[in-house]
Amino acid sequence: MSKFDPYEHLKLVKNQDGTLTRLIVFPQIPATGEDDILPGQTVVTKDVTLDANKNTWVRIFRPVKIPSNDSKIVRLPLVMYFHGGGWINFQVSSSTNHESMNKLSYEVPAIIVAVNYRLAPETKLPGQYDDALDALNWVKAQSTDPDGDPWMTQYVDFSRVFLYGISCGANIVLQTALRVINEDISPLTIAGIILCEPLIGGKKRTKSEIKLAADTLFPLPVIDLLWELALPNGTDRDHRFCNPLADQQVKEKMGKLGRCLVIGFGGDPLIDRQQELVQMMVMQGVVVEARFDDVGFHAIEMVDPRRASAIRNFVKEFIN
Repeated sequence: MSKFDPYEHLKLVKNQDGTLTRLIVFPQIPATGEDDILPGQTVVTKDVTLDANKNTWVRIFRPVKIPSNDSKIVRLPLVMYFHGGGWINFQVSSSTNHESMNKLSYEVPAIIVAVNYRLAPETKLPGQYDDALDALNWVKAQSTDPDGDPWMTQYVDFSRVFLYGISCGANIVLQTALRVINEDISPLTIAGIILCEPLIGGKKRTKSEIKLAADTLFPLPVIDLLWELALPNGTDRDHRFCNPLADQQVKEKMGKLGRCLVIGFGGDPLIDRQQELVQMMVMQGVVVEARFDDVGFHAIEMVDPRRASAIRNFVKEFIN
């Protein structure tokens, strides 16, 4: 029997300089721009550079029809979105991410700033958290700049900012929300955080990890490799970036988080950790809404449109 190779499973080649060659090319969708709106088009999009040196940028999604109240434009909640991909894959322009945010922007309705953060292992943690903070500071700058981005200055309610992430994106959201507790981000208010299938770990195996160790999509050797590629050199899976549950300072700060929605599925090897995270938050006094389903697996929303729609509905209810 051949030995399981997580690189082969992920269709990656490890280069001598520590970078990766990614053998799967994911389809990309360009931003629409504001001109030439097509019949039936519900959302327009544009890309804005965050930091040219880091090659980070955001894609902004805006509903074509903005609701109005007594002829006054209603300001919309802002969702800052952090995509999944195990730290190593995808961009916000990848078709699955683009389509998903397109639907969410229209259905909520909301302005969405999807953050194209740097990927591992070319950039190790906490680089991704730094990119998230850069994006949040960019939003903060727009909120007070009369010459700021018009989509932001005209349509966003800066008192209703939501941080939403899937898988490693949910990890970024949690760490960013903990970081900004000690920062002055006014006039922004984080009105809630949304953690969908958060990617967290630890050295000691949980029951669900052991039970689902040979999971078809997300087996343990793959999860271990993703952490090896993302964590700072010389650290292990009990580092707070991976295992927030083992860090006393993180635990104490958690009590200062606002409203939180956590979504998870019973067939995800990480389900035990996700439920433990919810328990810890509740113990610290956080207002948590937990939506766990026994049926489903990690990243099910990428292959099951009905489940993707259900997740969007949870998010919509939480925001509205």
